[in-house]
Amino acid sequence: MNNGKPNWWSRPSSTPEAARIPSPPPSGDGEGDFPLPAPQPRATPEPPVAAVPAAPTEQPPAPSVVLTKGDPQDRGQDMDRGQDQGQDRVQVPEQAQVPAPEPVPAPPAPPADPAPAPQAQASQAQPLHAPDEYRTPPYGEPGPWAPAPPVQRLPGPVPPQQGPGHPVPPVPPQPQGPAPWGQYDPWGVGGAALPPAPAKRSRKGLAVAGALVFALLTGVIGGGIGAYVERNGGLTTVELPQAAAEDTGRAPDSVAGIAASALPGVVTLHVKGSGSSGTGTGFVLNTKGHILTNNHVVDGARSSADISVTFSSGETARAKLVGKDTGYDLAVVQVTGVSGLKPLPLGNSDNVRVGDPVVAIGAPFDLSNTVTSGIISAKERPITAGGEKGDGSDISYVDALQTDAPINPGNSGGPLLDSKARVIGINSAIRAAGGSGGDGEGGGASQPGSIGLGFAIPINQGKRVAEELIRTGKATHPVIGVSLDMQYDGDGARVGEKGKDGTASVTPGGPAAKAGLRPGDVITKVDGQRVHNGEELIVKIRAHRPGDRLELTLDRDGKELTKTLTLGSSQGT
Repeated sequence: MNNGKPNWWSRPSSTPEAARIPSPPPSGDGEGDFPLPAPQPRATPEPPVAAVPAAPTEQPPAPSVVLTKGDPQDRGQDMDRGQDQGQDRVQVPEQAQVPAPEPVPAPPAPPADPAPAPQAQASQAQPLHAPDEYRTPPYGEPGPWAPAPPVQRLPGPVPPQQGPGHPVPPVPPQPQGPAPWGQYDPWGVGGAALPPAPAKRSRKGLAVAGALVFALLTGVIGGGIGAYVERNGGLTTVELPQAAAEDTGRAPDSVAGIAASALPGVVTLHVKGSGSSGTGTGFVLNTKGHILTNNHVVDGARSSADISVTFSSGETARAKLVGKDTGYDLAVVQVTGVSGLKPLPLGNSDNVRVGDPVVAIGAPFDLSNTVTSGIISAKERPITAGGEKGDGSDISYVDALQTDAPINPGNSGGPLLDSKARVIGINSAIRAAGGSGGDGEGGGASQPGSIGLGFAIPINQGKRVAEELIRTGKATHPVIGVSLDMQYDGDGARVGEKGKDGTASVTPGGPAAKAGLRPGDVITKVDGQRVHNGEELIVKIRAHRPGDRLELTLDRDGKELTKTLTLGSSQGT
């Protein structure tokens, strides 16, 4: 648009434009500071005269800016032309204006006035009023308080301006990259070259790396799934029905209750002898550390260093031998320096009845704290054990309790408990298939192991022997004072004709002599109980204490006689 007004397309510089424009020549009349054009009457506008293009000159005239000062009479015209009142009009050179289709010739200038006075020349050097930087900008000119964004020019070639005196600048090389408007920044520096786009990475290398990572992850995941399937038999979770947690307490008279109560008082013995070793069981008698077990368990020990005791808690201690008795197959050892001992209560074997439930605890085949259960199968079962020496000095005679509770080698010396966790017997022997009898190590049986025939020493007999061993280290045996004929094959126990080494078969002054027994008498009953051989008679007698009174039934020359006697005492070995 070219209507005679300046075009405001950019922010004015900080220096006022009027100060950089040369002043026009002064007028001749000296009345005004600037020449003013003659007012034009507001008549009917004449038809426009076609402008004649000016002939080109060799040099273009210097750009001139004519500043005109408004006149009060021309305010109406200025308002019609859209100019502000009281402001100077600035004529911008044609090169700075938007090019017009055809130039319009300027009106003829008024005649020049005579030469101005010196004071007028001085005043023409500077304008009367300096431009106000904070004036209201005309029609869209940005004020100093709101800087306009700089104009950003495209990095393309700048078209040369027409006319002489305007050399064409060299065209900078075009940068390689996307279209300029793709990275247009309205606030960037005008004309600055855009940074080159980063070089693209090779997609082939990225594809290879991605394939390797995918193969690795696939292998790891596949291996994990395969291991899980192999271990669990499938991908699905298998859960079987199960009972919920319950109270673990048991009735005191149950097998579990009896075992829980008795196990702290049961021990396992390991004995090292001359070229041999063995394992057995025992139980605590008192808080002084006395432990009762079988004689054949500790018989091979030479000293206290050969006996080791292990409690159910796992604590181990050395034990010394207090006393032992071969005839009863009982022994007592003692440990010292052990706290928290729990003695087992002793019951009464005379109160036991066939069919009563019992629990056996021991270390069969060195499996300590093994619990088995059964019943009392029989009472007063006469058995003998030992006899490996051949002279009869190691034979034990036991009026035993028979039980079907499993007892195996290593159970020897362990407790046999009633339903109240009281000791009623000491497990000592088993009957094995193919053998006549045996102790805890098999007893010479061809197939050692439990077949449901186990034998225990009654606790009444064991208590008496244990007390004597603790007091004196020896035990006493009840005797009647006769020598028996162990080769007699008839029914009953026959008194021999001669004793050992040719002595009398009936000890003079002994219990049998006082009762009137003679050599050749056959004893058939003891306190009304039938005996079938000499071993059974010895068992019946040793089931009593020295000083007890016995009633013997005997056969003398076909006549049945009854004799009463008081048992004597002999020192055991």
